[in-house]
Amino acid sequence: MSEVETESESLLKFPCEISIKAMGKHSENFDLVVVEIVRRHVDDIREGAVTSRASSGGKYLAVTVTIEATSRQQLDAIYQGLTDHPEVLMAL
Repeated sequence: MSEVETESESLLKFPCEISIKAMGKHSENFDLVVVEIVRRHVDDIREGAVTSRASSGGKYLAVTVTIEATSRQQLDAIYQGLTDHPEVLMAL
């Protein structure tokens, strides 16, 4: 394990609130796809925890889901699920 990985892991203290952002082509159900993937790993997504914003040209959509993360493994699983989905172009 590198020094950078050790340092970044120590910055997160669980449980913690974290915002997960996924970007993809703007479609009718992209926000639902993102929420479904996150929901597989999170017991409760609070009301108002999901926001979305279209790009200036309207071609892309960024969906942000704010969750109470319980572990590094949970976050890794969410990001893996998002990046594995064909509609998700990027996850941050």
